[in-house]
Amino acid sequence: MPPHRSTAFRIPATLRRGLPALLSLLAGASLPAQALPWTLQLRNAAGQPLADTAVAVEIAGKPSRTGSAKAQMDQRERQFAPRLLIVQTGTAVNFPNFDTVRHHVYSFSPTKVFETKLYSGTPAEPIVFDKPGVAALGCNIHDRMSAHIVVVDTPVFARSDAAGIVRFDLPPGEHQLKIWHAGMKAPSLQSQALTVTAGGSGQSSVVVGD
Repeated sequence: MPPHRSTAFRIPATLRRGLPALLSLLAGASLPAQALPWTLQLRNAAGQPLADTAVAVEIAGKPSRTGSAKAQMDQRERQFAPRLLIVQTGTAVNFPNFDTVRHHVYSFSPTKVFETKLYSGTPAEPIVFDKPGVAALGCNIHDRMSAHIVVVDTPVFARSDAAGIVRFDLPPGEHQLKIWHAGMKAPSLQSQALTVTAGGSGQSSVVVGD
């Protein structure tokens, strides 16, 4: 019986030369871009920090709409709480009334026109905010009640703190910033580019409004 001889599989030379590049490409495809800590400083035209600014970052590949997100804007002590609510497009918002008096919540803004007439407790159906933009809210009974709901085409959003700062973890790339503050003259969101470079954390200063 002839001795057993093992046979080695040989990769052709043309494939061997291209193998490192192929392996590198496959490795890069399997690993998502690492998110980087990024700080945004929001200021007005006079250089003062802007608290309570709605900030959103549109990132390629992130869904613009949601079909499952829920949010809530309360009525307490004859005020809306919070006064500024940021939601992703498609979010269902409830308006529970915790006061002992009835409220009549409405919005005539193009982003969302609705009216929930005099009620106590929680309305049976939430309001779905299905279009991006800014909706100004009021109460038809209590004139001093007002609030805004900012609707954005991204799940990445935040409200600036007392120092006008928001923080995100963002992947490297070219993104789009969407910004709105109650002091802006226009009811639409301000838009500008945001470049996040690989290799570390960063910070951007943003001037809001005119």
